[in-house]
Order: sequence, then C-alpha cells, then structure tokens
Amino acid sequence: MSENVFAAVDLGAASGRVVRGRIDADRIELREVHRFANRPLSLPDGLHWNLGALFEQLCAGLAAAGPVRSAGIDSWAVDYGLLDAEGALLGLPYHYRHPRPSAPPPIDPAELFERTGLADLPFNTIHQLRAESAERLAVARNLLLIPDLLGYWLTGRIGAERTNASTTGLFHATGQDWDRDLIDRLDLPQRLFAPVSDPGTALGPVRPALRDAIGGHALELVRVASHDTASAVAAVPAQEARFAYICTGTWSLVGLERPAPLLSPAARERGFTNETGVAGIRFLRNVMGLWLLQECLREWPGADTGALVARAAELPALRTLIDVDDPGYLAPAQTGEPPMTVRIAAHCDGPAPRTPAEFTRCIIDSLAIGHARAVADAVAVHGQDVEVVHLVGGGVHNAPLCQATADACDRPVAAGPAEATALGNLLAQAIAADVLPDWRHARYLVARTHPPAHYRPSGDPAWRTALDRVTALARKRAA
Repeated sequence: MSENVFAAVDLGAASGRVVRGRIDADRIELREVHRFANRPLSLPDGLHWNLGALFEQLCAGLAAAGPVRSAGIDSWAVDYGLLDAEGALLGLPYHYRHPRPSAPPPIDPAELFERTGLADLPFNTIHQLRAESAERLAVARNLLLIPDLLGYWLTGRIGAERTNASTTGLFHATGQDWDRDLIDRLDLPQRLFAPVSDPGTALGPVRPALRDAIGGHALELVRVASHDTASAVAAVPAQEARFAYICTGTWSLVGLERPAPLLSPAARERGFTNETGVAGIRFLRNVMGLWLLQECLREWPGADTGALVARAAELPALRTLIDVDDPGYLAPAQTGEPPMTVRIAAHCDGPAPRTPAEFTRCIIDSLAIGHARAVADAVAVHGQDVEVVHLVGGGVHNAPLCQATADACDRPVAAGPAEATALGNLLAQAIAADVLPDWRHARYLVARTHPPAHYRPSGDPAWRTALDRVTALARKRAA
C-alpha cells in the first residue's frame, strides 16, 4: 500500500460513491471503486433517508477501495439523526425535501441572519428541529449530521465537523462554534450539540467489529469538509484572485469566497447564506439545480440523459423559461405534489414544453439564468466583479448548460472538475497526512492535473431579455 492512497466516501442526494485516490506532490490519480443509488423511503410519516442501506453500501465501497491510509465521508447538509442515551438511532432521519410543519423561531429574521449568516430556508436544521416532538427531544442525547452519524457508526466516536455544522442555522456566522445562546432561546437541549472539529482532524479507527465489513483491514477515518459543497469548493481549480463558483448537482450552489461573512441587509434580502469553508466563508445562494431534470426523468422511464441533452441542444434556445427559484419545484412528487413536468408546464413563460427534449431545453436555459442571477447578485452585494466563473460537479458533463451559463452570465466559464467533491475530500486527507502543504497548493495541483474546459460568452442580447422574462416571473410569484 502506498502511503499516499486515500478513500473518499461521497454521498449525494441521488447517489453515492467511493473513490480511491493516489495523491503526490505533482499528481492526482482517481478511481471510482463503488457507486450506488441513494433512494429515500416513503413511510407513513413522511420521506426518510434509508440510512441502513447507505451504511451497508459505504462499507462495501471501503472494502472495494482496499488498504488505504485513511478515509473521509462527505454528504449533503442539514439532515440529522438523533441518538438516545445508549447511542441508538431514534428513527430514520427525515429527508429535507419532506415538508415538516414547524413554528417559526421566536427571533426576528434579521437578528437570526446576523447571528448565523444563513438564508432562511424551510429545510434548514433549525426549522427541522422546531418540527420535532417534545418527547423525541427529551429522549435524545446527541444530534449528528449525516456524515458525523455514519462516522459514529464506524468508529464509535461522537463529534461535529465545522463546515457542515455551519449549515444548520444554529452556528455562529463567524464559523467559530455553536451559538449556545440561540440554542437556549429556542429551548433546545444543549447536550445535543457535540464539540466541533476542523477538516483534517482525526476521527479515529474503524471499530474492530466492522473490520470484516470493510474488507478485513484496519482503517483510520479523518474528518474532511463533510458538507459536500464545502469539499467541492475546496477543489475549485481557481488561480485567479477574483472568481465565482457554481457547484452543480441536485442543487446548484452559486457564490464567492470571502475572508469573513457578509451580513448586510442586502445579503439577507437577496437570499444569500454564509457557510464555513476551508478557505474562509462560502458566500452563496441555493439555486434549484439539476433536481428539476432528475425529477422529470422519473416520468420518462428508459430515457438516456446524454441523448436527451444532445437533442435539447439542437432546439432553439430561450423559447420557454421557468423561474428555477420557485419553491413550488422543491418537493418531489412522492410527497403528493404534481409531477414535475406538470408544474413546469403550468408556470412557464413561453409555449409549454411537450416533449422530453423540450423540457430539457427549458431546464438548461432556465438553470443558466438562475446561475446568472445569483452571480450578478453576489457581485452586487460583495461590491467587486469576478473575472471568471468556475463550474464544477455533475453539470460539467452537460456542455449546453456550461455554454448557456457563460452566455447568461456574460462571463467566461471554466468547467471542471466533475469530481470536485471527491477531490476535495481526498485533498483534505492528503493535507492532514502532510502529503500536500496547504489548500493553495492543492488547488494549484488540481488545475495542473484536471484542467477545466473553457466556454466563452456569446454576447447575444437575447440572454439579457431572457433574464428580464424570468425576473417578471419571480415578481408575479411574489405578488
């Protein structure tokens, strides 16, 4: 076994994978060793994550990775499990897309933003906890976000990782620690919130009882930037001083890096959030993302995504648009909402799409405009322009989306790497192992070994008109 081989467990909202990576001072070699679906369970009380199945697949992936120096786990944010005094899980974690009625926090929204830096989104952990029963909270002894919970199952050690803790709405905007005063004001038990550790710190060895499940070898777990967006942003191959990023996947997370949170009224009014990263604060906004297409694909059994995108690219751009920030697109049809195609057709500007290719073209163009609106708002609030937009994640494989994003943003787009989240996970372990000196060097190495594809904006004024059309849709929704 090489001293410089690591394993990344990367869990997304639709699928998970385990990637084996060899990292040296001048090279990065990646190999996906295990991929699996992440299918939530629709139970009588709502939509839940099938965490037992995910843990089983995680162990199978670590076994497939073979002997490695360490492993790290990242996943989506905000969702959690509650443990009782014996360390047993109190029911499967709820899925953040399942609507859970909750009373608003008894705190002014402006003050809440100043304290936590987070946009007020209905699925934030703070709101999910407001929906919990008093009985469950009375029995619970620990709250663990998904990567921390899986790490606990592997090692028996309880803790919280900083980048993911910063997404909960219960963490200081400065990224230092839990806001204990806020937790008291919400009448939440202080015992739920574990001590916070940084990416790159040791979690501990996998319990001997699980050794056979992971391939029979000893394994150390390391805390990485366990919020998948934090890991993805960490691997952005930016060499410019001024850049924006778009982390594409089920969501598109669009923003800038800053040395400190931006807590102005303008930032709050425009829906921005401040989350902790490996290089300061991730100042970003959630855009609905490729979830729109993923949900449509459920209605088209056997459809090939690549072929659909290719057919969509042959259709005229900007014929039909939607406002991807409309919260009506958030919940899956499993929760009783109409099919996604029905929702899109009912709320579009232009002729309603009829074919899968037409729906796909509508989503590509509308998502690009959503990206552009978020970049423009981030620049306006931040007060400084950007030279380039770095687009990473699954959207890298969607060339029409990359080009449309460049056209809508009217800025060059550098697309890649697609595997940014797994890379960021592996790089955190390499830095912890002193294989790489710091994150600046890590990004330089990514740029050398995974050079992005470049897309130039067309300058077509039709994109400015399209932005105005979507803005009108948003205003109509808000009226």
